[in-house]
Amino acid sequence: MELIINTGNPLRGQASLPGDKSISHRAALFAALAHGESRFSNFLDSGVTRAMLNALSDLGIKWELAGTNLRVQGAGLAAWRTPDRSVNCGNSGTTMRLLAGALAATNTQAVLDGSAGLRQRPMDRVIDPLRHMGALVDAAPGGKAPLSFNAREQAGKLRGIEYAMPVASAQVKSALLLAALGAETSTTICEPYASRDHSEIMLRAMGVNIFRGDAEGGITLYPSPTPLKPLEMAIPGDISSAAFLIVAALITPGSEIVLKNVGLNPTRTGLLDVLSRMGGDIEILPGMAQYNESIGDIKVRHSKLHAVEVGGETVVRMIDEFPVFAAAAANAEGISTVRGAEELRYKETDRIRLLVSALHDFGIPVEEYPDGFKITGGEKYSGGRAAAGGDHRLGMALAVLGLGSSTATRVQGAQIIGESFPAFVPTLQALGADVSMHDG
Repeated sequence: MELIINTGNPLRGQASLPGDKSISHRAALFAALAHGESRFSNFLDSGVTRAMLNALSDLGIKWELAGTNLRVQGAGLAAWRTPDRSVNCGNSGTTMRLLAGALAATNTQAVLDGSAGLRQRPMDRVIDPLRHMGALVDAAPGGKAPLSFNAREQAGKLRGIEYAMPVASAQVKSALLLAALGAETSTTICEPYASRDHSEIMLRAMGVNIFRGDAEGGITLYPSPTPLKPLEMAIPGDISSAAFLIVAALITPGSEIVLKNVGLNPTRTGLLDVLSRMGGDIEILPGMAQYNESIGDIKVRHSKLHAVEVGGETVVRMIDEFPVFAAAAANAEGISTVRGAEELRYKETDRIRLLVSALHDFGIPVEEYPDGFKITGGEKYSGGRAAAGGDHRLGMALAVLGLGSSTATRVQGAQIIGESFPAFVPTLQALGADVSMHDG
């Protein structure tokens, strides 16, 4: 599919966002570990969350999805089924990493596999600490998928560990916390910077004794002898999906939009802080929190942006938003730099390499670093043809770049956008953007 973006139309009006991808992933999986039925509204129905749901089916978990309403019948920690085939995680690293922790906790024998792209993503950062906990897991050369989990004799429990994560990663942290549910003793995880804490919030709501300790970031989980409680939750709108609309409005003259009921967890709002530093006119209208997940409306107006430097803990708080940050930087006066973001090379694609290549295609001055990039913005650039490269966030970022270009832009392979934001194009159209999807 090819996405065509024409320039000139301001974005105006209100929009609601699909359910948060990170929370939707966790909701389905954590509910499968509970005793009883969990219910969720505004669940994200997309390529990556379907990978999780289908994997749960293979493991004997019953669920029902009607529109965006999900019901999951939890089987607890001792009733997962050994599948008769490899569990296909698709292209979803979140599905594979979180399931790895759950399989260790439930002592389930299974093989986790996925797409050719997923087979290239590093999994040793998960399986190494799981092995220290006593999990029996084998991997392909280089610590990559497929991952083979074997059941421990006599359902032996895992060992609690103290683990210092070399790189802040919410996926790795969540996998280890899930595994810790099946351990004999407590587990403490220290991360260099605080990553998104949806897992901690959700587990706490399910009755798990989990808390964050000192300023060094230690998170300790005590396994509970009582079953996990089921959940009932309205999943907030995805801040990572909102990011594309926010930047689109900031760089398009005459724009003013309101995004409704967006998740505003402070571990996820790094981009909002950075865009405000760049001069973005962004107003937060707080709403009601649910399970300590902050929610609110975001009002955005077109703004003249200036360059900024990004590094340190802010990188962790906006790790999924760098593709669209690049679009903002390309439309900002001056030189913007990003350092300390090497983790971007291990996402669905090498996002640093692909971003730099895409910006070159638009004629935007850009320099690649091992752990980031430098963009010289503020000059008009032309559109043309670009490729999503099999990365849903890059595809949407290219569309936003197209809105700021002087000529029409065509993004090839745009169907990948459906992995996380299936309604991206209709939402832009409803706000007034001249965009359309075509076979090609």
